[in-house]
Amino acid sequence: MQLYNKLSAEERRILIGEAGTERLTLSFYQYYQVQNPQILRDHLFLHWNQMDVLGRIYVAHEGINAQLSVPAPRFDDFKSFLDGISFLEGVRLNIAVEQDNESFLKLKVKVREKIVADGLDDATFDVTQKGIHLNAEDFNELLSQPDTVCVDLRNHYESEIGHFKGAFTPDVDTFRESLPLIEKDLSVHKEDKRLLMYCTGGIRCEKASAYFKHKGFKNVFQLEGGIIEYARQVNEKGLENQFIGKNFVFDERRGERISEDVIAKCHQCGTPCDSHVNCYNEACHLLFIQCDSCRQKRQSCCSTDCQKIINLPLEEQRKRRKGKHNSNKIFKKGRSEVLKFKY
Repeated sequence: MQLYNKLSAEERRILIGEAGTERLTLSFYQYYQVQNPQILRDHLFLHWNQMDVLGRIYVAHEGINAQLSVPAPRFDDFKSFLDGISFLEGVRLNIAVEQDNESFLKLKVKVREKIVADGLDDATFDVTQKGIHLNAEDFNELLSQPDTVCVDLRNHYESEIGHFKGAFTPDVDTFRESLPLIEKDLSVHKEDKRLLMYCTGGIRCEKASAYFKHKGFKNVFQLEGGIIEYARQVNEKGLENQFIGKNFVFDERRGERISEDVIAKCHQCGTPCDSHVNCYNEACHLLFIQCDSCRQKRQSCCSTDCQKIINLPLEEQRKRRKGKHNSNKIFKKGRSEVLKFKY
């Protein structure tokens, strides 16, 4: 019985190409009191591995957070499987704006302490006491009101390439940093302003809206389905698009274009650009914005030091990074001092 992925990304890439089948990239989440996350995790992997589902899925006592891709011909089977799980029956599926057969190259289903790391340790906080959900049309209406404060619940590298007009975009690296910062900055408006929040697919807003209500904010609203669902409704209903730029996504695509505006710039030369890349040096892997010209000149690296490293023999590269562990604290996602145009 196989319970874990056994193929490398490159092996999977070859299989996807040979299959010649279109894949659908989608995401969903659901807050729910899961009694045994490990059992649910194994159940999902066993069935999804057979369906050729790929993606990154987190399961915790508070629910599930899934970002994945499914072979298009198996979508109905996938949906039926979800409907067969009581708390996932009828769950909203956010279909990606832009599709890519290689958006995910492995199936990773992991048990986590929480499906969204919030840094909270408050037994009185109830995540189910969420704010009022709004569709795209109602969100636009509320966004235009003078007594509304619109808040981006995403991180700095996400809002840098795209955000709603007039939104407050906290300069944070993680979701857990944003909660106390927003509460502090907007505490004077707990009663006189409407707090309007949005994120990528809705999962962070779901938790944040409950948190801010818990902290005394009287009028809390959130964009249902996040930017992904907003873009779909705007296109389907012909609504005015209030989002400018790209929506950052956590897969190989790294972004979906929502409007033609390019509001960011290359971190190396300052040219208008909103394409994220990871430094080609595996010992670095820094996430940053790089234009096509700099990508060719720098060989997809963030610095001359990294460029020198990737031109060393592979054995020497492995030797240099042996025993070293990179993490988000090292990456800092675009905050490195070598990126002179970031600031």
